[in-house]
Amino acid sequence: MKKLLVMVALGAAVVSAAAVAQGGGQFMQRDQTRQEAQQRSDMMFQMLDANHDGTVTRAEADQALAQFQASRGAENGGRGGRLQAMITQAFGTSQSLTLQQFEAQSLARFDAADLNHDGVVTAAERQQARAQQPAPQAAAPPQTTPAKPQ
Repeated sequence: MKKLLVMVALGAAVVSAAAVAQGGGQFMQRDQTRQEAQQRSDMMFQMLDANHDGTVTRAEADQALAQFQASRGAENGGRGGRLQAMITQAFGTSQSLTLQQFEAQSLARFDAADLNHDGVVTAAERQQARAQQPAPQAAAPPQTTPAKPQ
């Protein structure tokens, strides 16, 4: 039952993340207050913290991702990739995150999207914030030095 709840909650979070990430798409998430963003972040943290010790490890997050992907099977439609990107971004080079760190990252993303700083992120602000984000850059090919002729 616990696994089912985790998977359902992760699915809801991924759908929410997909709505935010979708550019001008068919579905736009409703306006969201800073308090709602904080509550969503706290809920996601609790879902990822499998042993409820107040710290989410990369292993716990990876396990939740694997459960989500297994539950979605072939019909995943790329949502697991977005969740993987979210996890990678959240952890960076760290192996664990506290609730305070996780929440601070979430609220920083909210504040960056709240372009008029009124404490509410609207669909229009989300779209404008996405347009201002730099495009992901492909990894540069390794530099090779030409061999000297002999």
